Amino acid sequence: MRFTSQTSSDGVTEQFFTLDEIPGVLWTPDDTPGTRPLILLGHGGGQHKTAPAIVSQARRYAAEGFAVVAIDAPNHGDRPKDEEFGRVVAEMRAGMASGENPGVAVAGMHGHLAGRSVADWRAVLTEVQRLDRVGVGPVGYCGVSMGCGLGIPLVAAEPRIRAAVLGLLGVYGLAEEAARVTVPVRFLMQWDDRLVPRDQGLALFDALASPQKTLHVNPGAHGDVPSFEVDSALRFLARHLT
Repeated sequence: MRFTSQTSSDGVTEQFFTLDEIPGVLWTPDDTPGTRPLILLGHGGGQHKTAPAIVSQARRYAAEGFAVVAIDAPNHGDRPKDEEFGRVVAEMRAGMASGENPGVAVAGMHGHLAGRSVADWRAVLTEVQRLDRVGVGPVGYCGVSMGCGLGIPLVAAEPRIRAAVLGLLGVYGLAEEAARVTVPVRFLMQWDDRLVPRDQGLALFDALASPQKTLHVNPGAHGDVPSFEVDSALRFLARHLT
């Protein structure tokens, strides 16, 4: 892991890094080194590690004592775009334009990225926990939309993750891996989401094998998640990680 820049403001230190070909950002409190809970933030489709919502959420969590890390998903942000991904995205957009169920098209795109994304996250998690500002403490995951599509395979595969905030996605392509998620989950849905039909979002929530799972539903479109859900997610993660 190689750090490329560091800034500090309002009690939070922000460090950009690369691990092999994986670009990322680590946010930590400005206080003394020591083991602390770590939150992995997964961004949405077409976004990146420093999307405004990611940075705002990361700084909010770091100010409360958490370490937070975000990375660019494969074919996003500062990472190179491969031809196969371009083909998958073009097929997804064409299918949606022709009236195809958007859940099927989106699942194909997420499936193309998931294997590589899981490997990236596990490698970054291992390296970040070696830092004296983080340590080997409890780990949580937070990601919705594509962050959920890539997050469910990660949570299912990674035993170090103890709790997850997920949502804004349907069950297509995820039922089998959702059945292997047993950690506590907070799941978000938007009642008027045109990209994720209600029945498909509910089916994904139902597929999660977690004995502790809570469904939060709010009115509005896909991108209209109320800001208070960030504080609610923070309380949920704090309860399970501290």
